[in-house]
Amino acid sequence: MAADVSQGRDKLPLSNINVTPFVDVMLVLLVIFMVTAPIIQQGVEVNLPQAKASPVLDEADPLIVTVRKDGRVYLNDNEMTPAELGAKLRANRRLDPRKPVYLRADRDVRYGSVIAAIGEIKDAGIEKLGMMAMPLNDQ
Repeated sequence: MAADVSQGRDKLPLSNINVTPFVDVMLVLLVIFMVTAPIIQQGVEVNLPQAKASPVLDEADPLIVTVRKDGRVYLNDNEMTPAELGAKLRANRRLDPRKPVYLRADRDVRYGSVIAAIGEIKDAGIEKLGMMAMPLNDQ
């Protein structure tokens, strides 16, 4: 009586992982991100003035104070009152005193609104303030 050893080998579980479903999911996610990436906007929409200036290359993640045409003030993408702006800037300055602060103001905003924002920034202890503008179109 001889035992058939080959029959036992066919019933062992496979030790290979099927990666096809993982690749399919990753490709679908890639397509979704490629389609949605151009739609996502960064920051608050303002019509910046044009000026002769060279771009500032900064590695750090800056704080951006935005003053819209209607006078509303934003810190990065969050709308706030001038008093809240000063408190947030003071807190950020305590955490990272070297973090750059830039001011973006719509070209049609009232001058007083810009000066009020600058006053809050200076009261928060920020010494260096960058002003953002669009480059001139030399034609």
